[in-house]
Amino acid sequence: MTSQHEKNTGEFLGATHLEGCLFTGEWKPRTLTAPVMEPATGDQLALIALADPDQVAQSAQSASIIQKQWAATSPAARADILAKAVEVLAEQTSEVAQWLIREGGGAHMKANFEIAVTIKALRLAAALPEQAQGLVLPSVEGQTSFARRKPRGLIGIISPFNFPLYLAMRAVAPALALGNGVILKPDPRTAICGGHVIARIFELAGLPKGLLHVLPGGGEVGEALCSDPHIAMIQFTGSTGAGRAVGQLAGRHLKKVSLELGGKNPLIVLDDADIEAAAANAAWGAYLHQGQICMATGRILVHESIARAFTDRLAEKARAIKVGNPVSEEIFNGPLINQRQADHARSIVDETLSQGGILEAGGSGEGLFYQPTVLSGVRPGMRAFDEEVFGPVAVVTTFRTEDEAVTLANMTDYGLSASVFSKDIARAMRIGDCLHVGLLHINEQTVGDDVVNPFGGVGASGNGATIGGPANLDEFTEWQWVTQRDVPTAYPI
Repeated sequence: MTSQHEKNTGEFLGATHLEGCLFTGEWKPRTLTAPVMEPATGDQLALIALADPDQVAQSAQSASIIQKQWAATSPAARADILAKAVEVLAEQTSEVAQWLIREGGGAHMKANFEIAVTIKALRLAAALPEQAQGLVLPSVEGQTSFARRKPRGLIGIISPFNFPLYLAMRAVAPALALGNGVILKPDPRTAICGGHVIARIFELAGLPKGLLHVLPGGGEVGEALCSDPHIAMIQFTGSTGAGRAVGQLAGRHLKKVSLELGGKNPLIVLDDADIEAAAANAAWGAYLHQGQICMATGRILVHESIARAFTDRLAEKARAIKVGNPVSEEIFNGPLINQRQADHARSIVDETLSQGGILEAGGSGEGLFYQPTVLSGVRPGMRAFDEEVFGPVAVVTTFRTEDEAVTLANMTDYGLSASVFSKDIARAMRIGDCLHVGLLHINEQTVGDDVVNPFGGVGASGNGATIGGPANLDEFTEWQWVTQRDVPTAYPI
């Protein structure tokens, strides 16, 4: 196994980084390990080390000391390291893409896109240290009053499996750039791309040792992050159920919490929409990365007058999508991440059909590979309408009036992303203004992140636009009010 890793991964990721080691500023061997499996083949890719609560406590204590030194480092020096990280990732694009494809089961296109947005996130983070860090406030004569941004301290980041590199880096990079330390807990299923790759990027970029720790592990590691007194903030991306637990525990310990959770995102197609364009957008939003995206198009609401034509076109697109091993084939859909997720998608489809839904395409699969599926005749109360699938399933529901479309779209606890398709932009915006979501797109599908934008949802999708673009300064720094007087105030006591 060691020689094979060295042969395949070269100097960037070798056996030292892949065989039973944790990154705490250096690569430390541990006896507690777990295999990383390739979903498409079932082959073992690596044997990663796992952390435990004791390791979290050790890392938090040591990183909190290094963080204070880092916060005192000049903004230019911090910016230089982030800029160097951009160069490192750009140089390793080919190798990182292969890891994204093999470890996460994504297509080549998805891997290349993920690397591109990760590089963009690093570039934007590199600019943060030298942005304005405060405000001069109105004050009385003889006094200067200002508010300045200060690093929060040590940030615990819990990241998911689906876009492991980007969804970790979009928090890691700005947190570091603004003077914080980071303990990153990637999903163990994608710990290489979501953790080890990031550790190597910053190691090669010259980040001070011990400022970034990468600690894969289970729920007990996440709980330790949420309760450790040295950690000031938790940034969590993942399922709503896990996010509720994280928010409750971290809140109990008075930590700042950023939650980016699940979604059941509506795409509304009005009667004047371009059917071909709307169907193409719906297919992209429903099937990209096998539907394993929080912003995936979860419910397609179509005006009844065009529903048949739209559904037929969507089904044609679904049947044309090629499914297979993304390493050996140029495909659009690879495997789902594991058997549990595949079984979840199958059960929702099967139960919805038993409830009266109609199968227009797909509905079957083998192992972790599931054919892109179209269900029509889906109504509220059916599992495919109510539940997040996280699989390649497009769900079509019809409506008669704009008010009914809005009611159906808002008939969920989630509030992440929504789309409206119409040739009348004012009409589409009027409907969009009524939707309870954090992200709204007109004539565009529901999956999107330009990195420069604040990102997040409401309700069961999270606690607002909590990360990205201008939100990063608010999330990863805290305000301090400072007053200075030429002479002390003469109080009458």
